[in-house]
Amino acid sequence: MLGSFAKPQPQLQAIERVREWTRERFALEGDTALLVTEVACALPGCPPLETVVAFWTEGDRRHHFKVFKPVAEVRPDDLPYAWMKNALVVPEGFSCNC
Repeated sequence: MLGSFAKPQPQLQAIERVREWTRERFALEGDTALLVTEVACALPGCPPLETVVAFWTEGDRRHHFKVFKPVAEVRPDDLPYAWMKNALVVPEGFSCNC
């Protein structure tokens, strides 16, 4: 039983779609760690819901990007281009509240 924290089925399907598109876009192996989540934000100027994607490649390099819309509204064209993969690397020691 997942309890009150269980996500509705359409939400899980949307997360899985974004995960699949991300794996395809950046040619990620099936065992590559990949996180897709929807985050609420109450900061001024921030969208109420945004989708955050992070994945790790060789040498534990973390890549990170956001799509400023709910996960259910994300489309393949919202993802960064494949050639931007190296630009998405988060520098070691980087910290951000955004």
